[in-house]
Amino acid sequence: MSPRPRKSNSSFPNRSGATRRGPQTTQNRTGRHMREVGGVKANWAPATKTLTFDIGGTGLKASLIDMEGELLHERIRILTPYPLTPGLLVESLVSISKELPKADRISAGFPGVIRDGKIITAPHFIFPNGPSDTSSPPDQDLISAWSGFDLASELGSKIGLPAKVANDADLAGSAVITGVGLELVVTLGTGFGTGMFLEGKLLPHLEIAHMPFSKGGTFDDQLGDHERKTIGNKRWSKRVEKAIKLLRVLVNFDHLYIGGGNSSKMQIELENDITVVSNDAGLKGGIKLWDV
Repeated sequence: MSPRPRKSNSSFPNRSGATRRGPQTTQNRTGRHMREVGGVKANWAPATKTLTFDIGGTGLKASLIDMEGELLHERIRILTPYPLTPGLLVESLVSISKELPKADRISAGFPGVIRDGKIITAPHFIFPNGPSDTSSPPDQDLISAWSGFDLASELGSKIGLPAKVANDADLAGSAVITGVGLELVVTLGTGFGTGMFLEGKLLPHLEIAHMPFSKGGTFDDQLGDHERKTIGNKRWSKRVEKAIKLLRVLVNFDHLYIGGGNSSKMQIELENDITVVSNDAGLKGGIKLWDV
């Protein structure tokens, strides 16, 4: 399949509420990226390094990214600890950040709804044993702890750098889209994530993952990693194929990108308007958070 024309870089519009409001950035004639903090403009130099976190239900990943969105360091990954409180998440991210060279700013992708850097939903982390064990009901203390938690402020404060946070699928999508038409991004990992872009602009986040899909289960229930391991890749792939057909009718995408750790497990033929992308997109997308 020939590569699609790239119209423009993706962006996270301020009005979307998808991320914590941060410095406004533009580019001056020298190629330096300008940021505005408290009405005072400062430069993001071409050598600016972004510490990027990809927060998942199974693993926590981190790396360092340059201004072109390329990894400067081999990614670091640890298992996500449970029960996971906001404090333990921040502590874990701070710990792995110490294994990386010094950065200038932070981007983080989180598996839930984010508004202004605060957690609205954390579906993976409200179960004491994690998303692979939902036999017990969600823990009310965990629900309360995550609701409204200001991850951007807390992470930035602990590490000592300016920080922004966005939904993980939105972040991954920003690294791979072309900026042409309506582009849908699906991540197949611990759960099922989605992000949508129109002409390169991020659209308001929809938690399609928690909508009904099949047999009384949601997209997350039927297409998550726990279910894949239970029924095997062949049957799971048939469900992925069904989900693609449903999404095609639902959003009429011009192009679909499929990423996440389980994208390589699919055993189906994909049409020409579907592209499988690298699992590193969740990290590489971190640079786009600072383009607004």
